Amino acid sequence: MPDLLDEYIQRYSNWGRWGPDDQLGCVNYITPDKVLQAASLVRQGKIISLALPYDSQGPQKGGRRFNPIRTMVLTGTDHLSGAQSYPRGMGVADDIVIMPLQAGTQWDSLAHIFHRGRMWNGYSAAEVTAAGAQRNAIHNLRDRIVTRGVLLDVACYKGVDHLEAGYAITPDDLDGAARAEGVTVEEGDIVLVRTGWMAHCRSLGWGDYAGGDAPGLGLETIPWLHERRIAGVATDTWGVEVRPNQLPDSFQPWHIVAIVYMGLLVGEIFALDELAADCAADGVYEFMFVGPPLPFTGAVGSPLNPLAIK
Repeated sequence: MPDLLDEYIQRYSNWGRWGPDDQLGCVNYITPDKVLQAASLVRQGKIISLALPYDSQGPQKGGRRFNPIRTMVLTGTDHLSGAQSYPRGMGVADDIVIMPLQAGTQWDSLAHIFHRGRMWNGYSAAEVTAAGAQRNAIHNLRDRIVTRGVLLDVACYKGVDHLEAGYAITPDDLDGAARAEGVTVEEGDIVLVRTGWMAHCRSLGWGDYAGGDAPGLGLETIPWLHERRIAGVATDTWGVEVRPNQLPDSFQPWHIVAIVYMGLLVGEIFALDELAADCAADGVYEFMFVGPPLPFTGAVGSPLNPLAIK
């Protein structure tokens, strides 16, 4: 296992695949034909949000990442008290939000993770400064994340309410879930992997959901993801990959390979329980997926309201 990280980096790197100036990574697999395919999956007109609410009840514990703070700057009570001076009886309400961009349901950008001084496509980590990311920033994806989505409900496939902390999801788990659902993962897809961990942790008041031990994708899923040429993967956990990490001398090794070298779009803290229930009810585990980030210039991640449309 100690040499597996370097082996995977060498074997599954996509650096240069889309040219020396690429900043999209695996999102390049989302072609116009892929968007048309996704649109053809809309048959019921049903829309399911996959976002956790952005509010003070979120999973973050404080520190570098904290739950969103929303407050008012103009209110209805201001209007009624006469504190507003707009003509002809008009009143206004406005609010503001303060939050880390990765506090809730979010995409990691390709500038989020570094390894040995580099990020996706070999760009220097020096290109991410206090002014933001000069390359691989999230705004590059503002008009690109519309494609076919596939739900792989691994918890359901394993016959449990939730996978246990420390459970490393394997390629066999992903293939087994796909077979059980009668769905095939294809090039350009966004693959949503449900572990049941979010619902479990929410029922306990979140606990160590943010940053604690959790089920997730094992490092051995890297070949599976690479060979299928998917555009991205998202889970209902805080960090997608299994925690504790599988390599004792490495922090987030799956992230290193997937983001820095594969250029994979990675989504975290996706709310997948409503979608899972709907898919189980109608037996349809593929759908149009719409999930563009908010185009914060230079940002290394972004909140979003991803939608599954059936």
